[in-house]
Amino acid sequence: MGQRNHSNLVLSFHLPFQSLFLATPILSIFCSHLPSNFSINRMEGSTGMSEAWPMVERNGTQLMTKDEPFVIHGFNTYWLMVFAVDPETRHKITDVFSEAKKAGLNTCRTWAFNDGGWRALQVSPFNYDEEVLQALDFVLSEARKHRIRLILSLCNNWSDYGGRSQYITWGQESGLDLTSDDDFFSDTTLKSYYKGFVEAVLTRTNTITNIEYKNDATILAWEIINEPRCPSDPSGDTLQAWIEEMSAFVKSIDPVHLVQVGLEGFYGPSTPELVKLNPDDYSGVVGTDFIRNHQAPSIDLASVHIYPDVWLSHSDQDDHIKFVQKWMDQHMSDSKDRLNMPIVFAEFGISIRDERFGAGFRELFMDTVYGTFLRSLETGGPGGGCILWQLFPEGAEHMDDGYAVVLAKYPSTFSLVSLQSKRLSDGAST
Repeated sequence: MGQRNHSNLVLSFHLPFQSLFLATPILSIFCSHLPSNFSINRMEGSTGMSEAWPMVERNGTQLMTKDEPFVIHGFNTYWLMVFAVDPETRHKITDVFSEAKKAGLNTCRTWAFNDGGWRALQVSPFNYDEEVLQALDFVLSEARKHRIRLILSLCNNWSDYGGRSQYITWGQESGLDLTSDDDFFSDTTLKSYYKGFVEAVLTRTNTITNIEYKNDATILAWEIINEPRCPSDPSGDTLQAWIEEMSAFVKSIDPVHLVQVGLEGFYGPSTPELVKLNPDDYSGVVGTDFIRNHQAPSIDLASVHIYPDVWLSHSDQDDHIKFVQKWMDQHMSDSKDRLNMPIVFAEFGISIRDERFGAGFRELFMDTVYGTFLRSLETGGPGGGCILWQLFPEGAEHMDDGYAVVLAKYPSTFSLVSLQSKRLSDGAST
């Protein structure tokens, strides 16, 4: 989640709140048609957990643990590491994992970076705060106890938690002639800062579990950067070179874990016939390219985000839903036929801060995302999964950006998420 193209949009549809069970769920048509070997990999309890927890691996377009299919049913909670630093808020990490487990969720995507500023993990280039690293150790330890896999993002395109703008500041302070945040992707010194940080995290040994991060099955995948864009080079060459270099660097240290870019999913110059599917013209010239970026040799998972509430200039409810379905269908088709890799819809969300976006529409939107993915999977589409933006426990609402989902406050949303978990799990015995 980051800055959006259409921050001044006025969206004007009205949707009365309606329970999942009062609406006609898109998912209902799939309940009895999942293939016999289809499973979400049921989570075990936190007690009696075997240390031989298998890694999540890629087999063509599917994710596997040993010989069993694994489907991501996940949530984002980006602030876990920062909350874990403070003993007074550390329990919120346990709370959110416990609530996620009750709903059947099995994967969390979170930040493994904080560059400069308050509670920074990377205080300055090659200088890392051990207290914050131990907080990250705690996040991994609690995730492991609850049998929840982690996708760990290593940098931000946006200035939240430092991001590439902080790298630019560090470079300028060291005397580099840098004029744009886009220099992050090309300057040799800045790339050395990033590589130093990546190496420090991947080779760290957890002080709680005594497991080296690069050997920890709790980690499902590394994400090299959240929502990268390089608008100064709309050809995409600059960002492509960075993706290829940095994903290969990650693999050189950790050849076992999966790697994803962290893209929003915009089509670019390599597929001009698909650019029209982007939510607007600008999205096609921001230096990203869904197909080309994912053809980098060291990338294992295709990553896409879905934010129709801020991407679209119109406000008709039906148009939003149609966009979601078409956006997902095209990307899943491309992941299978052009990329031969699983796809992760790593962020999807609707803000209800504006009263015109109520919980009823959010549930319809969530149901659409889940149903569209399941329909594809059930008919031979790529594996991977969906990760909601974002799950909060009670008591953390002061961090709400409008997208927070507090399951305890929305029983029908809890039912929707739990129903998705059940459908995935029941697929193993249908």
